[in-house]
Amino acid sequence: MSLLFRDVAGPSLAPGGSVVCVGAFDGVHLGHRALLARVRERALEQDLLPLAISFEPVPREFFARGAPVPRLASAREKIAQLGAAGAARLLSLRFDARLAAMPAETFIEDVLVGRADAREIWVGADFRFGHARRGDVAMLREHGRRLGYTVEVMPDVAADGARVSSSAIRTFLAAGDFDAAARLLGRRFAIGGHVVRGQQLGRKLGWPTANIRLGRRTSPVVGIFAVRVHGVGAVARPGVASLGVRPTIDGAGEPLLEAHLFDFDGDLYGHRIEVEFVRKLRDEVKFDDLDAMVRQIDRDAAQARSILGMVEVA
Repeated sequence: MSLLFRDVAGPSLAPGGSVVCVGAFDGVHLGHRALLARVRERALEQDLLPLAISFEPVPREFFARGAPVPRLASAREKIAQLGAAGAARLLSLRFDARLAAMPAETFIEDVLVGRADAREIWVGADFRFGHARRGDVAMLREHGRRLGYTVEVMPDVAADGARVSSSAIRTFLAAGDFDAAARLLGRRFAIGGHVVRGQQLGRKLGWPTANIRLGRRTSPVVGIFAVRVHGVGAVARPGVASLGVRPTIDGAGEPLLEAHLFDFDGDLYGHRIEVEFVRKLRDEVKFDDLDAMVRQIDRDAAQARSILGMVEVA
């Protein structure tokens, strides 16, 4: 992707016209990628720009009013995934009270036509937009006859007989079915971020970890996992990870992703890594003391090594 924009107001992002798709795009799953591939194909056929319109925060986060809303990807990850899937421009609108109150007709005229210069718009059959979700495919088509664009509805995409959707993927992940989630996502679920300094407790206990803060993001998974860590050398490194509030240590802090890389001894502070979740081992529990916790970590690591095939790392 060459350019990212955030504001409703401003000059046209595609003076020569665009083919547009609109959505929250959480996770950029197989259905999203099929939509983006079709948008890019249609744009190339007509010498137009393939353009995606999304929202940050995603609308359901805004309407949750501070309640935790699990997400499949951070804003940064979503931007990268949309670009990789074919969007040449991304209009990532700030979803705030002003945008939530915008009438659907205004969204069509100011955003889809004024900002995106849409000549062709692709959405899902259940697409809704504008204040009180009044806008739908019928409204888009009605205004398109006057404003000079057409509307196409993307058919549902299925994997293993199941409709691909972000909500279905989050449900599979919450249930610990990472294989089913991967089939709909098109890849294994992963969380990326920069490694930060922690309390160094893991190193003192013999289990040093690379720590990633989630910030405002809420993960759809919590617990102890067998993982593969990308971004440390040319190949993914096997490991064991915990994601949660560490009930034995403090239990009230912010959620933290802690990954121990097997057979690795190095300084990763400041590096950006990606932790790929392979299988859930167990839920978080509070231990009576640190010795009991370490004994369980030993068992978790042995189980993770077995699941990952005891991969040898150079």
